[in-house]
Amino acid sequence: MQLATFQKDRALILYDAERFCDGGKPAPGRETATAHLAPPMPLEPRWFCPDYWRAHGTVTGEAPGRGASLFLEAPDRPDEQWVLRPYRRGGLIARVNDSSYLWTGLEGTRAFRELRLTAALHAKGLPVPRPVAAGVWRRGLVYQAGLITVRLTGARALADCLPNADAALLMRVGATIRRFHDAGLDHVDLNARNLLVGPQGEVFMIDLDRCRLRAPGRWQAGNLARLERSLEKFASATALPTILAGYHGNTDV
Repeated sequence: MQLATFQKDRALILYDAERFCDGGKPAPGRETATAHLAPPMPLEPRWFCPDYWRAHGTVTGEAPGRGASLFLEAPDRPDEQWVLRPYRRGGLIARVNDSSYLWTGLEGTRAFRELRLTAALHAKGLPVPRPVAAGVWRRGLVYQAGLITVRLTGARALADCLPNADAALLMRVGATIRRFHDAGLDHVDLNARNLLVGPQGEVFMIDLDRCRLRAPGRWQAGNLARLERSLEKFASATALPTILAGYHGNTDV
């Protein structure tokens, strides 16, 4: 995947240059390497505004959580849906500031960092949503942001699957987490809602906000401990041993 950036009005956008363009010339190399494909669709900054989609009647659903992520009809592919996730704060600070973050440079914004990380993992063949675009709006010393990814159609949160999860599924969950750990991903909010189970039982990892790639260390055990607390919240702590068996490659379960 080739990523590109452009600015329009006050919007700063990082996007999939193989699929979209900024309304000008194609990204360098694309005019020859992909000339046989359909021309890229112009990307619109208003795609990051929930009211735009509501006005066009293309919102198909909403995900749980404080960010109020929306499911959308993709404008260029009728068989695809997107997820629009505005960045929202939690905790006590959200009472006075629920969507603004300190500006430390464009590449330091949460949206750009998450999209680049998601694209890097996707390029390695790891099961993450395909990134579409990240949008940032700077206002002096602060900014607001949003992220668009391709929806994993038919996937359900592990939390919703736990009551009927068999050992095979839990083993796949553990093996999938291990794949990400082997790639160096420190998922700072590994919980039963950030692991999705696809229609064929495949396991995906989502919500990579504030995550990063690191050398092996104690953070791996920290990820698993956070998952354990999440399983306890959903009254499924007994699932952890089987997940750990899959994580460690133990098939004798």
